[in-house]
Amino acid sequence: MKILITNIKELLQVREDGIEKVSGKDMAVLPSLQNAYLLIENNIIADYGTMENCPATSGIQTIDATGKTVLPSWCDSHTHIVYAGNREQEFVDRINGLSYEEIASRGGGILNSAKKLNETSEEDLYLQSRTRLEEVMQQGTGAVEIKSGYGLTVEGELKMLRVIKRLREEYPIAIKATFLGAHAFPAEYKENHSAYIDLIINEMLPKIAEEKLADYIDAFLETGYFSVEETERIMEAGKKYGLQAKIHVNQFTAIKGIEACVKYDALSVDHLEIVTDEDIEVLKDTKTMPVALPTCSFFISIPYTPARKMMEAGLPLALATDFNPGTTPSGNMNLVVATACIKMKMTPEEAINAATINGAYAMDLSKTHGSITKGKRANLIITKPLTSYYQLPYAFGSNLIDTVIVEGKVIE
Repeated sequence: MKILITNIKELLQVREDGIEKVSGKDMAVLPSLQNAYLLIENNIIADYGTMENCPATSGIQTIDATGKTVLPSWCDSHTHIVYAGNREQEFVDRINGLSYEEIASRGGGILNSAKKLNETSEEDLYLQSRTRLEEVMQQGTGAVEIKSGYGLTVEGELKMLRVIKRLREEYPIAIKATFLGAHAFPAEYKENHSAYIDLIINEMLPKIAEEKLADYIDAFLETGYFSVEETERIMEAGKKYGLQAKIHVNQFTAIKGIEACVKYDALSVDHLEIVTDEDIEVLKDTKTMPVALPTCSFFISIPYTPARKMMEAGLPLALATDFNPGTTPSGNMNLVVATACIKMKMTPEEAINAATINGAYAMDLSKTHGSITKGKRANLIITKPLTSYYQLPYAFGSNLIDTVIVEGKVIE
């Protein structure tokens, strides 16, 4: 099947093959073509160029993009889409003055979600999760990472990962699965951390590996959650099963967690609301992608990742949603891009780079996703008519997407 998109006002994120990510000053550069066409063959970007070189349209499905912008679909490298129920009451509790930590200490937070998940059937969990996945696809996401972490029991974690596997099998979107058994300590292990980590390493991991349910391993490396030493145990165990680390770190405190993640060749370090000069130095010239989650900061009123400081130091940066029931109940990458511009002072060019090519890198998908490159997957956003792509973050409350294409097919 072929689709030819013609009369594209501006084709964004046009890259030569081989560019995996962009860093520092290069993040401010967003290559584009004016008055362009793009040809899709099956699920691949087969060709693109200016309209003066557009191929004949006879016998080809054609989409006229006059006045519209085309860009690669969003690559959301950090989500918790698979969860049960919601945590609306905690939203109101925060309005009434309780902090994230206070809510967690009262049995809320992650433990609240774990209780609901373990009471929910696998089928019901799948049905709830697929609704959220369909929503983010309609909002322009073409690749997504989904974590476990609300089971905190052997069966609960396996249930989540099986749902993720089923979503991957039944939907065209690229999905990477991350095992996050180390999301919080269950109440019965509150005073015996080592025993719970033993459960993760000796019971959960072997079964997950046997069923091939995960691509990555994660932990909530944070004061009051998993210490540096405990996270290192988990990263080491994951490594033995071929699971590279993608770690929650520096959300509330800086405790040399980033240094540990880099030591274990983590693919990404995510959150980074608190970043020290030492952390920045540690991240320089590494293969680890820093990932910011600005709508989490927006929703629970915590600091934003210091994007400008990090990019000025030469670092790359990716953007993701953190879609979860407690601290970011939204998987809308359009809002993430807008929030990054408004609150983190990223330029539209930097934010789009962070949400496409760098997001793909944070899921090890750079070879197939994240840019307009011949041979990459045909995952595209066609906007409504725009004055310029600056309108995407500027008109943050408007739906400016006209058409979403995933794996060469228009998403209805």
